[in-house]
Amino acid sequence: MVKVAIIGYGNLGRGVERSLKQNNDMELVGVFTRRPPKNVATEGATAYTMAELDHFKEQIDVCILCGGSATDLPVQTPELTRQFNTVDSFDTHAKIPEHFAAVDKEAKENHTVSIISTGWDPGLFSLNRLYAQSILPVGETNTFWGKGVSQGHSDALRRINGVADATQYTIPNTEIIEKLKTGEKLTVTTRDKHLRECFVVLEEAADADKIREEIVTMPNYFADYDTEVHFISQEELNAEHKSMPHGGTVLHTGTTHEASNQVIEYNLYLDSNPEFTASVLVAYTRACARLAAEKSYGAYTVLDIAPKYLSSRSDADLRKELL
Repeated sequence: MVKVAIIGYGNLGRGVERSLKQNNDMELVGVFTRRPPKNVATEGATAYTMAELDHFKEQIDVCILCGGSATDLPVQTPELTRQFNTVDSFDTHAKIPEHFAAVDKEAKENHTVSIISTGWDPGLFSLNRLYAQSILPVGETNTFWGKGVSQGHSDALRRINGVADATQYTIPNTEIIEKLKTGEKLTVTTRDKHLRECFVVLEEAADADKIREEIVTMPNYFADYDTEVHFISQEELNAEHKSMPHGGTVLHTGTTHEASNQVIEYNLYLDSNPEFTASVLVAYTRACARLAAEKSYGAYTVLDIAPKYLSSRSDADLRKELL
């Protein structure tokens, strides 16, 4: 049994709790939170304070970190990796190299394992980009997200002073997708590929113009995209923008000969972004525990992990059923 701790209990943490119930080789030790445990309504797990985490060091194989990428994980992952094996879903693509370096240093010095940036992008989409580009080296890869709610971008909105609540939708340019699939050669910019639409609830007396400007110029999140910002009431946000669908496409178009056009396409259609992301985290938790058992200390990404490490099935069974 892999003994797991959930660190943080928002949408992602709740999704991890649900996913663990579907994996019979996993055992949930508890939820560890910065909020008073009595205020955390889990679905059966016992909640503890973060200060109590040290008391469970001998009982936990892997901590699954469910905080946000904007401010939580850059601090939490290196810090907790000093004592525990960890898995996170850090998703600020531009900052992954520096996050990896910080976590790798702590993991190697303290003989732990950390798998960072798991989920579906970065994560499963990263793998599919690697496969496609390796198989069709003469070609071009484009990734499209949505339509759906981005947890990371929504979290970044909620961190802005004056914002009470917010939801952000990523909307792909379907016209460009169809043109690329037919083999049309296009020069596509980041701004061409997606629209970002934000629904924001302001705190009382907040400056709407200032917040709109802070959103549309936010580096790594909105500055490179056409971004629409709508200010609405909490009641409207709760009624119309609290479900969490998402998905996306990795599209690689290439040639194996001057007259042979080849297309590799990978799609996800998700009713619940956090529950699916949580399921990916849990699979990589299994891999993390196995690497720790092998004493293969350090930080890893999905690009480093053999697929069989994700499965609870034996190597022989995988060869028989899946090859």
